[in-house]
Amino acid sequence: MEIDRLPVLVGLAIGREKWNGMVMEEKLAGIEAHYNELTAQMARPEVTSDYSRYAELARQQNEIQPIVSAYHEWQRARKELADAQALAEGDDPEMAEMARTELEGLQHKIDALDKQLKSLLLPKDPNDERDVIMEIRAGAGGDEAGLFAADLFRMYTRYSEEHHWKVELLDENETGIGGYKEVIFNVRGKGAYSRLKFESGVHRVQRVPTTEASGRIHTSTATVAVLPQVDDVEINIPEKDIEVEVYKSQGAGGQNVQKNSTAVRIRHIPTGIVVQCQDERSQLQNRLRAMSILRARLYAIEQGKRDAAISETRRDQVGSGERSEKIRTYNFPQNRVTDHRLDKSLYHLEAVLNGNLEEFIDELGERDQAQKMESTVF
Repeated sequence: MEIDRLPVLVGLAIGREKWNGMVMEEKLAGIEAHYNELTAQMARPEVTSDYSRYAELARQQNEIQPIVSAYHEWQRARKELADAQALAEGDDPEMAEMARTELEGLQHKIDALDKQLKSLLLPKDPNDERDVIMEIRAGAGGDEAGLFAADLFRMYTRYSEEHHWKVELLDENETGIGGYKEVIFNVRGKGAYSRLKFESGVHRVQRVPTTEASGRIHTSTATVAVLPQVDDVEINIPEKDIEVEVYKSQGAGGQNVQKNSTAVRIRHIPTGIVVQCQDERSQLQNRLRAMSILRARLYAIEQGKRDAAISETRRDQVGSGERSEKIRTYNFPQNRVTDHRLDKSLYHLEAVLNGNLEEFIDELGERDQAQKMESTVF
């Protein structure tokens, strides 16, 4: 059986359709057969001599290996349970008593493995392993919103550093007092999208601005968009569909940046999307980065059309930025951070703003997984 004709079992990309009555064990047996077929193909001389083909087969096998290992452990535990039940019903009283003491522990083990396998069999987000492009924009609140956007940028930078991901600034529009009207950056690292995708939406801050003489608490917002980064071949943008403008950068960079037109602004004619980049020293580098942002935005739109659970456009993803729309609130007077999707509050705001987001992101991931399990028939 050729690999090209095998079912796409890696990641179990079965969409959102139910399994048409397929029981979990039948699905697991199919995955095991696929794993064994991959092993057989990798042993063939014509495959071992073809590095790219061998590497692709190894990649596919590596992705389903955790499922196969858990399945084998599940099978062993079920056999042990069946053997223990047989002994518990046998004629030897001593062996029967020993077997009965093992039954509860074996059943707990099987239940845990059953839950683990269901989790492994859930449809996997194909974007989870991608790098991301994050866009933070000041919303309602004037200068204070810009300062809050800078706080969020710092928070995600520190969170990325904790995960050993690389952060690259793509574009920025500063307010002049340490804030941002807009900041766009790239986060590169394994699993970046799988963790950061939950951060999309409106973030709200409640605090006394340093410029506020009367000490009144202000409420401001910033929007965060998390876009999976895509390759050139995935989103093809014909030259006729774009208008490119070059201009002199307004940011830092020395005489080279100021004297030469290195900044690039690109307008996508069919959608009207405009992106720009000015932080690199060469026009070519800025164009490449601007195109990367454009591809990510177009991909997000196409993804939204395919999946009703994802907003149709990037603007829908983050809302309008009004104070009433929010996914999370950062309340300085109470030292509180509340995630409104989880109805959960933490009372160590400074730690969160220093990148300690794991408790929120872990729980959001668990909730997402639980929702998928509820909608999937095993």
